[in-house]
Amino acid sequence: MMILKNDPLEWNILQTSIERFQHLFLKNPIVHADYFRIIQARLYNGLDLLSKTMALEPIMLIKSPESSIYFTLLQKILSEMKERTENKTKILYGGRYEIMKHTVEWYPANTIQDNFATYGGVHQADWIENNNLFGCVRIYKNQVSLSPGLVHHANGGFLILSLRTVLEQPLMWFRLKQILTCKKYEWHSSDYSKPLPLDIPSMPMSFRLLLIGGREALEDFKNLECALTNTSLYGEFEDTIALSDDIAFINWRMWVRSVADSMKCPPADYNFWPVLIHEGMRWTGDQGLLPLDLDWIRHQLQEALSYCSDGVINGDHLRKAIKMRAWREGLIVEKILNNIEQKQIQIDTKGEVIGQINALSVIEFSGHPGVFGIPVRISCAVHVGDGEFIDVERKVDLGGSIHSKGLMIMQSWLMSTLKLEQNIPFSASLVFEQSYSELDGDSASLAALCALISALALKPINQKIAVTGSIDQLGSVQSIGGINEKIEGFFQICNRRILDGCQGVIIPSSNIRHLALHQDVMQAIENGTFSLWTVSNVDEALLLLTGIPWENRSGPSLSCFIKERIAKINSHDIRRRTGPLRWFNWISSI
Repeated sequence: MMILKNDPLEWNILQTSIERFQHLFLKNPIVHADYFRIIQARLYNGLDLLSKTMALEPIMLIKSPESSIYFTLLQKILSEMKERTENKTKILYGGRYEIMKHTVEWYPANTIQDNFATYGGVHQADWIENNNLFGCVRIYKNQVSLSPGLVHHANGGFLILSLRTVLEQPLMWFRLKQILTCKKYEWHSSDYSKPLPLDIPSMPMSFRLLLIGGREALEDFKNLECALTNTSLYGEFEDTIALSDDIAFINWRMWVRSVADSMKCPPADYNFWPVLIHEGMRWTGDQGLLPLDLDWIRHQLQEALSYCSDGVINGDHLRKAIKMRAWREGLIVEKILNNIEQKQIQIDTKGEVIGQINALSVIEFSGHPGVFGIPVRISCAVHVGDGEFIDVERKVDLGGSIHSKGLMIMQSWLMSTLKLEQNIPFSASLVFEQSYSELDGDSASLAALCALISALALKPINQKIAVTGSIDQLGSVQSIGGINEKIEGFFQICNRRILDGCQGVIIPSSNIRHLALHQDVMQAIENGTFSLWTVSNVDEALLLLTGIPWENRSGPSLSCFIKERIAKINSHDIRRRTGPLRWFNWISSI
């Protein structure tokens, strides 16, 4: 017989393991000149290749948020790379135009004072218009003047643009591509219905182009320029760093410090770092990863600065900022909790019920910056039938494809485990109570299976315990996302009622490394008023929820109760076929 463990997790196991880095908190990090090359090694390698490439169209595509802080950082890194690698003698690119009465002459650059001369710097823009990029020909009182654009400033250097700009203005892109390919800039009239007032000679032009965008923008660009995409360099900003050793932690602190320096932030106290690390682990969803996302880091620093008045940012400043942010954004959660407390939304946290269980889900509201974990009651009704399993959400088109897949896997496991020689003589309907929008994801498949088994075995489920986790066809419980929000959502319900020490949440064993719970939940677990249990298979979850094992050779088990009920129904059906229906028994045996 399988030995099952049902002891809750100790609170110290749930703590993020940052004690080993405490000796580094006191050291104020100095941002090393090569910090970017160390932390973003893959991207740096691509940038280095771009600076050396002899490709006809020197383009690099970078997967990154299209935020100004990323454009500015890339401009800074490329400028530093250029300074380290260029010759001591600076090379002038471009030149000057001399406009006569009826003609325009072009001359190569001699001095930087020439109106179109450049040393080939690094220029960037997250949004541009046609005249900003290509310059324009201006005519005022019969006087012609030429205004340079970004391509002229970047001549001989680098130009960083947003992919969104390119995709939303394709004509501008085709002209830019022509300049890159032909290494030559041609002047065009801003008004396509009118020619230029006079012929303007072309000028030599060569620069290296970086296009920045997200996954969807990169995919759209590939559809627009498939051949070019396949020959372009590719790189991406890594948004997390593995917290493997002291060196990795120091590198992360340098990264954060570089963002703080760009914002001109005051120094951070040693107790600031544990709070930032904990919040970072919540953001990454993994105790072994810390965020490198520049926008996220800047957001934390900006809010902590709002509560800093003594010239040093400490942990209390960030902790208060996080608490106030949760309060500002918590109106929707507050309304949901009130509805549950007033029993407008039915969630039981005491007693035992057959075929009913508290599952956990994460919800997002359009336009809201956060996600919330809330419990959802799943109920299952079983009646004599032909073995049909009805997923009500799928029937009414409120269940997504992943949701449906999870419930099909659940049904498949049950049928194969029972090892019946014929179809089960019951039909079952499963519903997510009081859900009025589309559901998706398979994180409720373990809870749904437990509700189904409870209804089939006629054994009640403990309503003080909520469940999350997905299952595979072998009955193993798999990790899911949003684990912290789900646990905290059920805890808030129980905390508003009475924490009696028997309430808690069942989670997959593989989700332990993703835990970074709020302090009030950790305190309750430490005090023994709230619990977390981990399971690796369906058997362990069922024992915790019903107190009865799934299989037991020497005693009662849920599988035996289900098989006995099936046998009773089958024998009753045979007895019913007597008298006038005897002939039907004979026909069915042929």
